[in-house]
Amino acid sequence: MSTKTALITGSTRGIGRATALKLARNGIRVVVSGRDTQRGQEVVEQIRSEGNEAHFVRADLRDAQSAVELAAKATEVAGGALDILVNNAAIGAGGPTAGTEESTFDAVLATNLKAPFYLVANIAPAMAARGSGAIVNVSTLAAEVALPGLSVYGASKAALDLLTKSWAAEFGPAGVRVNSVSPGPTRTPGSEALGEYLQLLAAQAPLGFVANPEDIAAAIAFLVSDEARFVTGTVLDVNGGRTIV
Repeated sequence: MSTKTALITGSTRGIGRATALKLARNGIRVVVSGRDTQRGQEVVEQIRSEGNEAHFVRADLRDAQSAVELAAKATEVAGGALDILVNNAAIGAGGPTAGTEESTFDAVLATNLKAPFYLVANIAPAMAARGSGAIVNVSTLAAEVALPGLSVYGASKAALDLLTKSWAAEFGPAGVRVNSVSPGPTRTPGSEALGEYLQLLAAQAPLGFVANPEDIAAAIAFLVSDEARFVTGTVLDVNGGRTIV
């Protein structure tokens, strides 16, 4: 059986890094991608030290062209075919609506929405032509639950969840599955700035604790696996039960 290859954006740290390690340990060849070359190479080295295969492709994902270039380079590194795409890279800008700079608004939408759109546009058709593929978009609790100060971030991810359903309908007949994972409070380098608010937010959910990146990676690993072959177009909440209260 041939080895599958996965491109994971924003996989030099946090949820993306945990996902890269998890998929590699499941026997999947991983293309690590992010803006920090040193961190990316460290992830690749760890994966290789465990006897698995990984490559790094640097990408900013600040516009459509960077997404097109990443799709091409990652496909080349993968030997001509990508079986899995995890759209994890994101900008998590926060703050009140009044005073939000246009440059911040544009940056959030470019990385969180435009980049995944053009990655899918340039990767999913090849998956469809082969008759199989799995795409997972990493969303957020803020896309479903209104959280003060996260309007732009939440809106970008809510739009991504809608794209998940649209892509599932568009590419599903050709054998490509598309799903979202929606994490709740998760302890990552990006969430450190939240301080005590992270635990306070987690305490509002029935389980009451802050997730580790590995908790989210496990859900992603399930959705890209053959065990989830009948799952598509869904947003899987991984938030400790926050959305049921």
